[in-house]
Amino acid sequence: MNIEEETKRKTGLLALSISALGVVYGDIGTSPLYAMKETFFGTHPLVRNPENVLGILSLVFWTLLLVVGIKYVLLVLRADFHGEGGIFALLGIVRSRQPQIGNLRLMSVITVAVMIGAAALYGDAVITPAISVLSAYEGLEVVTAAFKPAVTWLTVITLLMLFLFQSRGTARVGGTFGPIMVVWFVTIGTAGLVWIIVHPVVLLAVNPLYAWRFFATHGIRVVFVLGAVVLTITGAEALYADVGHFGRKAIQRSWYSFVFPCLLLNYFGQGARLLDASPIESNHLFYALFPQYDAILYLVVVLATMATVIASQALISGAFSMTRQGIALGFFPRMNVLFTSAEIEGQIYIPMVNWLLLAGCIVLVLGFRTSSGLAAAYGIAVTATMAITSFIFYFVARTWGWNRLWIGPVCLVFILIDLSYFSANTLKFVSGGYVPIMIAVFLFYLMQSWQWGRAQLAHAFSDFLKIPIRHYVELKQQIMDSPLLRTQFGTRSLIQAERAIVFMTSRPILSADDPCPIGLRIYIRRNGSIPKHIILLNVAHMNIPVVSDESRFDVIPLGANIVAVNVRYGYMQMPDVPSLLRELKDQKLIKINEKRWTIQIGEEEILIDPSLRFFNRLMLRTFMFIMRFTNSADRYFGMREFAGRNKTVIPVLIGRGFARVTVLDSEPVYQYPTGKN
Repeated sequence: MNIEEETKRKTGLLALSISALGVVYGDIGTSPLYAMKETFFGTHPLVRNPENVLGILSLVFWTLLLVVGIKYVLLVLRADFHGEGGIFALLGIVRSRQPQIGNLRLMSVITVAVMIGAAALYGDAVITPAISVLSAYEGLEVVTAAFKPAVTWLTVITLLMLFLFQSRGTARVGGTFGPIMVVWFVTIGTAGLVWIIVHPVVLLAVNPLYAWRFFATHGIRVVFVLGAVVLTITGAEALYADVGHFGRKAIQRSWYSFVFPCLLLNYFGQGARLLDASPIESNHLFYALFPQYDAILYLVVVLATMATVIASQALISGAFSMTRQGIALGFFPRMNVLFTSAEIEGQIYIPMVNWLLLAGCIVLVLGFRTSSGLAAAYGIAVTATMAITSFIFYFVARTWGWNRLWIGPVCLVFILIDLSYFSANTLKFVSGGYVPIMIAVFLFYLMQSWQWGRAQLAHAFSDFLKIPIRHYVELKQQIMDSPLLRTQFGTRSLIQAERAIVFMTSRPILSADDPCPIGLRIYIRRNGSIPKHIILLNVAHMNIPVVSDESRFDVIPLGANIVAVNVRYGYMQMPDVPSLLRELKDQKLIKINEKRWTIQIGEEEILIDPSLRFFNRLMLRTFMFIMRFTNSADRYFGMREFAGRNKTVIPVLIGRGFARVTVLDSEPVYQYPTGKN
């Protein structure tokens, strides 16, 4: 690598590191607004004395160092799955290396744990934007109490603008917000440093003995304190989920060289301010770090508001990434995913997730109205996710060949830390912690219903996929060789129809020995005819921005006028099947008469057998309801306005212990035992 390329690489990494400040570290970077405040002025306030201040600062220091600096930034960020992070990525890694784990029961436990962890993280993704923006606008109350009635509505308007901005893409969001966060971290670090100079004794808190003495002095009361201290690591799990947007190196560099030092300076500065004898106006500890002049406070509130809007970005972007991974792993239905960057595949925007998060945030703001109220709701769900991440990371590390003698104890320490914070936050359940739990339970049920429904369809289709295409190639060849263009097919006489039909397939077809698509088989059975020209078309998206025209498709003749076409698009390209087929026709790679051709797309029709148990019936109805909102295949493949499309309805009967495909006369075609439901 020459000097010019090395300079370009370093410049690109620096730009990504600054952008990461505006997305990845926005959440954890604005925790100083409310974390220490809740510890000394919250529901269970501590006395402002040196022992308590040094004990809390010691807890904050070691929590940030161990949980964020070592667990997430140093270790967990290594566990990316095709460049993506988040708890679903851990499952993807484990599934891809399942033979190394072997135990199917353990795999089931890991899968359920991941579903719980992901559902819990979505629960806190709704709280984070609300609490961050509310806490910033509450700074206006320091200037004058007249602003208090406007805080709620200013928060709602700001959140609305933030979510409207998401469609512009993470790169643009990060590029806009990154420089602002540089100013934010420099400001809070400098403000903290000034007070550390006044009361340098707070630096003694780096000694873990102060945290130990605090535990020994306060006994069981410590659980209330831990419930507040956990607010200092809000966004740690989202940090991992956002790795696909910027890459591991940019996130690591930002943390160790800039974010961590600035956060420590501010937290220790707040500790020094607590040791000072002067009063703290309205208990807003963070704003008490700055000179109490209206002009300065207004500037700080404006900066804090911008920073907290940015803070909301971490979990919003993380929710987009998790949803995309969940779709790929079969936990969520297909949604409209928009790719916003040609350089980094992980930078995406999902409209449905965006608007659902906005609705949830507004409901919480109007319901709780204060950051202290939302602080009581925060913590249970995310600490559960953190504990699950530590548990699964052990198995991921083992698949890398890491020695269990050292990674086992390390993960155990992290699990104990996570569970201690989780246990402390369970005390918040009645006062607001039930909110993310309710959201998590609902999302877990949706994921479980969708996964179970997909499994039933897979069981129903399994026998259909046992007959190879070769069987139908030979059948069609018999018709072509017959002077009457017909042959016997079971008890029926099968004829050839003078038309061309394209059958969409869910997997690429490479040879005549591959399974015959269900749509073709059902078409023949229902119509008693076989098309003169058959095109079996598979469309796949690759992990590159753009696929060149030269590499776009493969055309594989299977015999008897049956052709397999495998098409590839980059993630920045939108499929347009009708245009593609015309292009193939113009190149004489397929034979299509445009006046007599259709595109067949399979669509399942779920039928519920009376034997199905109540809970499974409820899950199946939920599955059917979700299917109505999935991104339909005709829209996804650019055929919404194409008049020649046609849907092959595939009736699937699901009952207790079975799932089967039926034909029009309700005669069972195949049945596959699925075990008792």
